[in-house]
Parts: sequence; C-alpha cells; structure tokens
Amino acid sequence: RLGLERADTAEKALTVIVDLLEKYGQGGNCMESHMAFTYHNSFLIADRKEAWVLETSGKHWAAEKVEGSVRNISNQLSITTKIDREHPELKEYAKSKGWWDGEKEFDFAATYSYVNTARMTTSRGRYCEGYKLLNKHKGSITSEIMMEILRDKESGINMEGGFMTTGSMVSVLPQQPNLPCIHFFTGTPDPAR
Repeated sequence: RLGLERADTAEKALTVIVDLLEKYGQGGNCMESHMAFTYHNSFLIADRKEAWVLETSGKHWAAEKVEGSVRNISNQLSITTKIDREHPELKEYAKSKGWWDGEKEFDFAATYSYVNTARMTTSRGRYCEGYKLLNKHKGSITSEIMMEILRDKESGINMEGGFMTTGSMVSVLPQQPNLPCIHFFTGTPDPAR
C-alpha cells in the first residue's frame, strides 16, 4: 500500500518497499485466528511500462525485472539466478550462514529456501500450476482468463480448507497513457464467487 501511495512507477514502488523492509523488517501474524503463522512476502509490482517480482527473506531481498513472457509468484521463492536488484548484503549474509560457498552461481530461491529450483516448474503445487495456466494462455491473456485462473481450485491457486484464498486482484494496464487502467477486486473471501 505504501508503494502505491508513494511511488509513480513500478521500480520506484519497489524502492519504497525495500527501503521500508530494510529499516523495519517484516512480521506479524498472517491469520486472524490465535494460531501463530508468519511468512516472508513476495510481490508482483507493475505499471504501464514494466513489472518486477520482489521476494523477501527477513530484511534480505531479491528483485527480478519481468522481461516478456509471463511471470507468477506463489508460496515459495521463485527468483533463481536472474537477479536485477538485491539487498547489498544478500550474498555475504548467505555466505556467513554457510548457505552459499561464494563459488557457484548464486541462486536466491535455492540459497534462501533450500528449494530445488530445477523442480519448481515441474512439481505439482500452486507455483507450478499457475505457471502452466499462464503459459497455456500466453499471448492471449484477457482479464476474464486471468479471473478464471485465479478462481481455479483444482490447481490450488484458489485455496480451500485450513488456509483459504481471501482475495484476488486483476489489473489491466494499457501501455497507451490515454487509456484508463482498470482494476478488479474480489468482494468476497472466495475468488470463485
């Protein structure tokens, strides 16, 4: 919200978010129930001209500029070796913890989450299923198709059960400045509605 309030481009919003992250960190319960559940956040940040993925781990972060194609995030780190901006101590911190030897190519997702990044787009899960659905429609994604993808329960994108998807947003951001941007938000806790 503060990125939206304080910046007029996607990259400036990214800067607002990482400056606040480095100063204040992140935390707090992610559920209204008494069960303690926290996680580190990922963001898709876009304007009419460019888009960024920002992923965080504590005060550390990596950002990838989205170039062509489609891009999604889910409940895991997905930035691997294409890092366009990063926390100034990202790699040194990983070395100090013994997570990275400083020799092999740095892979943010593998280093900060112990994820096998080669399997992210093949193993069944929300990230993989979102990746498949977006690529199925690559080049012809409309707001209606995006809404269908976000409503998809079989893939796990629209979660049910103990953890539920509580809202979704679809934005249409035309590159032509004379056309309006349009934003659709779910009005109920279940995007399938």
